[in-house]
Amino acid sequence: MMKCIIIDDEPLALELLEDFVSKVPNLKLVSCCSNAIEAVSILQNNKIDLIFLDIEMPDFSGIEFIKSLEAKPLFIFTTAYSHYAIEGFNLNAVDYLVKPIPFHRFLKAVNRAQELYSLKKEENLPSIKTLSPLNFIFVKSDYENIKLNFDDIKYFEGLKDYIKIFSTSHKPILTLSNFKKIEEKLPDDIFIRVHRSYIVSLKHINSVQRNRILIDGVRIPIGQNYKDEFIKKIGG
Repeated sequence: MMKCIIIDDEPLALELLEDFVSKVPNLKLVSCCSNAIEAVSILQNNKIDLIFLDIEMPDFSGIEFIKSLEAKPLFIFTTAYSHYAIEGFNLNAVDYLVKPIPFHRFLKAVNRAQELYSLKKEENLPSIKTLSPLNFIFVKSDYENIKLNFDDIKYFEGLKDYIKIFSTSHKPILTLSNFKKIEEKLPDDIFIRVHRSYIVSLKHINSVQRNRILIDGVRIPIGQNYKDEFIKKIGG
């Protein structure tokens, strides 16, 4: 069971998250805090496994709070401001939930945290940066299985029965697969589908120009069916 705390300066948000936590059997709520400073003493006196954390709070923001911790528990940002998403991902947040938060998204984030927590417990790893079991994939190309780190992958391009993978570490790789199989293996805090033929890495986006994305000089279209989710993700 994961011991957790909730940090949010909005009483209604605290109440909602407390209700969500009560519905998940593998979570035990230790404390609800109205600010990050209050949470410091909780962390000093309790072993906390997971933090649900708002970003924009008076005096001490959620991002500043996480940066101040030497030993970081797992943490999930819960905020009304989606434009902090990229910075949240770069801090290795388990997930980034934009308010109003539906319960199914909350549960998905908790399940991912549970996977990371279980791995940490089994391997006794000290830091979240070494926790993720999903920092790479193997793809089959010709007669070999090629390892690709998620941080190196720029985007995927669908070509009928094949997918072309562009990365910083290899020349373009062609693999016999489809987007459904690939998407199941990709963390949704790093990758997002923006078109029926493209999945891109948020970390490698240089700019967004109306209905297209620029990655290293390549213009990738944003499909109409994917535009709203993409804009919400990047906080546009």
